[in-house]
Parts: sequence; C-alpha cells; structure tokens
Amino acid sequence: MEKKKKAVGTVEHYYTNISVAVVKLKDKLKVGDRISIQGATTNLEQEVSSMQIFNKPVKEAKKGDSIGLKVEDRVREGDKVFLVK
Repeated sequence: MEKKKKAVGTVEHYYTNISVAVVKLKDKLKVGDRISIQGATTNLEQEVSSMQIFNKPVKEAKKGDSIGLKVEDRVREGDKVFLVK
C-alpha cells in the first residue's frame, strides 16, 4: 500500500551537536506522528519523539509555529517535512 505524504513544514536550521532541526510548520504536527524529511541529499523517515517551542517541550504544534525537532540523522536547511499516513 502506498503511503500518503502531506507537506507539513520546511527545515530552517539544523544543530549538528544536538541533532535538532528547526522546522517552520505550515500544518499541525504532534508527538507520535510519523514524518519523512526529504531533500537533495536527505531521505529520512522517523517518528516524532520530542519537539519544543522556545525550549519548552510540547505535545502538539500548529501552523505557523517554529519547532525544535529531535532528528535521527543529519538534515539540511530547505529540506521538506512530510506527515506520513
């Protein structure tokens, strides 16, 4: 069965030392969601294990929020973030 992907945001920054991506959301996202991050050299799929807004842990974020997202591999600015159904 083909997985459905819905664009939910874009990577704005990546902190190498802590493996955290700053993602600007254009749709809501919550802990437990499965996401895919795609770019020129990025192809990553993982579950959202933790995210923060202004260094405070949140369970859910909405359109327009910039979140800190723990990622399992290196991502790059401009990579697209998709929700995987």
